[in-house]
Amino acid sequence: MSIEKLKYPIGIFDTSEEISEEHLTSWKQTIENFPKAITSLAKNLSVEELNYPYRPEGWNIKQVVHHCADSHMNAITRFKLALTEDMPIIKPYNEAAWAQLSDGNDNNLSASLDILSGLHKRWTQILHDLSKDDLNRIYVHPEHGKKFNLKETIGMYAWHCNHHQAHISQALHYKGKFK
Repeated sequence: MSIEKLKYPIGIFDTSEEISEEHLTSWKQTIENFPKAITSLAKNLSVEELNYPYRPEGWNIKQVVHHCADSHMNAITRFKLALTEDMPIIKPYNEAAWAQLSDGNDNNLSASLDILSGLHKRWTQILHDLSKDDLNRIYVHPEHGKKFNLKETIGMYAWHCNHHQAHISQALHYKGKFK
């Protein structure tokens, strides 16, 4: 299997097509269901399994789970900034460096799974209350030099949920082959 396929087992997020109500409904459902899905995949894993990487030189399962908590905390902040400020410039963070911190390498996933559960409840509430005007609100990502609207961002984070679930499944499938 190619390294690109291992990095992106579900492909790269594509925003080229028109975003329909059906897309939004499906994406919101993915975000709402993510905590249960990732908990189901990861909660009963052994320490050995938690340390399986999903690809050569890739994160291990525990880092993926902790990354999702970090990433989604940043996501809800970006949504709230976009909803309450005029084109805010968000603060990027170094995901790879965060994954190397002690909390990103903890074999106990309970804190990150708890964060995801509570955070996604609050995030889903916001998502379901967005108006058509809210969906077009924008934030600026300085690293990409790009403006993102919330409609597109919902899709990006739904993809992010599925992307990292696939990484965990992939790591379990390969059973530590990439260590």
